[in-house]
Amino acid sequence: MMKAIILERYGKKGRMRLGDMPEPELGENEVLVQVHAAGVNPLDGKIKSGEFKLLLPYRFPLVLGHDVAGVVVRVGGRVKKFKPGDEVYSRPDDFRIGAFAELIAIKEDSLAIKPKSLSMEEAASIPLVGLTAWQALIETAKLKKGQKIFIQAGSGGVGIIAIQLAKHLGAFVATTTSTANVDWVKRLGADIVIDYKKDDFEKSLLGYDVVLNSQDNKTLEKSLSVLKPGGKLISISGPPVPEFADAIKAPWFVKQVMRLLSTGIRRKAKRRGIDYSFLFMKASGGQLRQIAALIDSGAICPVVDRVFPFEATQEALDYVETGRAKGKVVVKIR
Repeated sequence: MMKAIILERYGKKGRMRLGDMPEPELGENEVLVQVHAAGVNPLDGKIKSGEFKLLLPYRFPLVLGHDVAGVVVRVGGRVKKFKPGDEVYSRPDDFRIGAFAELIAIKEDSLAIKPKSLSMEEAASIPLVGLTAWQALIETAKLKKGQKIFIQAGSGGVGIIAIQLAKHLGAFVATTTSTANVDWVKRLGADIVIDYKKDDFEKSLLGYDVVLNSQDNKTLEKSLSVLKPGGKLISISGPPVPEFADAIKAPWFVKQVMRLLSTGIRRKAKRRGIDYSFLFMKASGGQLRQIAALIDSGAICPVVDRVFPFEATQEALDYVETGRAKGKVVVKIR
């Protein structure tokens, strides 16, 4: 058995508890990792409250946790890239999550050697937000030197990494944050920082190539006016599109729900000649290797707001859900 933070049922109010779970079974292509630290993400809260149960129908009891840093304990028979003792980090695949535990089994293809310059806690803060920024800016937007990008919520987990990655790619970056964080976000490299408590971004930004939206639907619609024709609006907070339902092999009715939810924004974007896409980040060890190289070269620095002890994982999630964290929140497991 192993210690884990266990969720018994969906619900905003329900609490996770520390208890015993069977050790994960190890597949032929999987690596058993002793967890040293786990990142806490808004996604954990959304799954816990049942927001994603149509997309990700998990079975209970469930162990959450989408970011892990730790040490390889054992490898499956077909694993070639890792050996016991390796220090690794990962965003485990959907349906294989469970970083809030002493041990986790992770697919070899979703795992990478952790950045050498980082502590376990710093490394655990990177995978989910690093992959989200990478897949948004490099894969989806194909962001080029000299292009203009508007990244919402510059002091949030994704925003911090996306700003640094966009600057590394040579883009001009605008972002939003609250009054207290304006100077700090400028130091990350943002060229224009809009204090959302005082100003409306849609009144001061114009002719942008890319918008990375992480806020509500109202903000998503306002973002259209920031983009030039041919621009790209990429949302990590929804609404999802029918193509996403195909990608995750969702049932027919789920695809119809997504079509309905995204009809309005897709229509408005099309009228302006803007490409709208929804991004739900996927696990990738190969991309994590490239991100590790950028971190070790100094191009990207993690920002950890607070580290909580293992038994206080629920408090860590409560803190993330206040939306006040500056950077990432991490749980130290050993």
